[in-house]
Amino acid sequence: MDEVCTRIEAPPKKVWDLVTDVTRYGEWSPESTGGRWLAGVGGGHVGASFRGRNRRGLIRWATTCTVVEWERPRRFTFEVDLSRMRWGYRLVPDGTGTLLYEWREHIGSPIGPVRAVLSTGLLGRDRESLMVEGMRGTLSRIKAAAERP
Repeated sequence: MDEVCTRIEAPPKKVWDLVTDVTRYGEWSPESTGGRWLAGVGGGHVGASFRGRNRRGLIRWATTCTVVEWERPRRFTFEVDLSRMRWGYRLVPDGTGTLLYEWREHIGSPIGPVRAVLSTGLLGRDRESLMVEGMRGTLSRIKAAAERP
C-alpha cells in the first residue's frame, strides 16, 4: 500500500467536495483526464460507478470504478476494474484545516491485457514510483484549489 498526505488550509467539507467530484480528476491527476458518473447510478453512495479516462503519453484508456466507501466528509474509496487497484482519500480535521491522505493498494492481479501493456514499459518503466509521484502531484493540485479564496 502507498500513501501520501498534505495539510490543506480549508475545512474538510470543502476538500471533500473536490476529491469526490470525479469530473474534475483531470485537473488534479497527472494521468487522469477526468471522469463521469454512470447513468442511472449517479454518485454519492457506496455502489455508485464512474467511468474514468486516463492517458500516459500516446496511450489512452478508460476504466470503470466502483465506490466502496462513502463516508462524508471523511472517507472516499473506489476500486478500478482493469488494474485491480483500490484508491482512497481520507480526510482528517486539523485545526482550521484538513489533513488529506491519498492511498492506493493492489487488491488483485490486473487483467491480462493490462499486465501485457504494463510489461512493455509504455506506461512507465517504474510504474509504482510514477504512481506515488502522481499522488503527490494530485494532492498538491487539490490543495491549491481548496486554498483559493
